[in-house]
Amino acid sequence: MSEEFQDKAKQYREMGKTAFIIGYTGECGKELVKALSKNRIFNKVVLIGRRKVDLTPDPGPEFVRDFVYRKVIDYDKLEEYTEAFQGAQVGYCCLGTTRGKAGKEGFIKVDRDYVLKSAEIAKSTGCQHFSVVTASSANKDSMFLYVKTKGEVEHSLKQMAFDKLSIFKPAMLLCERSERRIMEKVALTFMKPWICMFPTAGSVPTSYVGTAMVVDTVTPSEGNLRIYNNEQIHSVFKQNEQKK
Repeated sequence: MSEEFQDKAKQYREMGKTAFIIGYTGECGKELVKALSKNRIFNKVVLIGRRKVDLTPDPGPEFVRDFVYRKVIDYDKLEEYTEAFQGAQVGYCCLGTTRGKAGKEGFIKVDRDYVLKSAEIAKSTGCQHFSVVTASSANKDSMFLYVKTKGEVEHSLKQMAFDKLSIFKPAMLLCERSERRIMEKVALTFMKPWICMFPTAGSVPTSYVGTAMVVDTVTPSEGNLRIYNNEQIHSVFKQNEQKK
């Protein structure tokens, strides 16, 4: 990482903060865990999910796979799990599914309702900075379900008045998925020439997203809202991955 980032990370680390991650088993979530493990900017990171998942390699002692009472959460009963969010000044949300996997109602529940309910609980328990991954095309007024749902999330989060809200809007995510998405694989095949010619326009590696979220965390903000489009995620990653 760049020398500038290292200086910021050191200053941030000295604050002794705690963070939580929801959606840590997804592709962006996994890369966020790796980036946090590598840079050690928190005293503790709580991984919140509906099931226990072992991480390989082990990310380090500040990562807590289970919260109070060693239980995983039920997203349909989030109000019963406020203890999972308590004590965290920073919250990361990489939660998401697909319509193909969860159906229309299931997609809305996971990608909008669970995200917003988690944010509400986090805000009520003292979270000051909330970071979320949405989509480059997010638009609450769209007629398309995916785009509309992501847009509704962004709109609602802006109304919650976090001290700092960071929204990451990646285009097509590039990664080696643990589960194959057929339509995504087909789209990627056709987009390969475009990606090669214009690497920052329509796609981004999930590792770039994870790193950009960490860089944003330690960077002092002007105002309470930061929005990163796909090109800016590329830029943040490349600027801060430079060696000393």
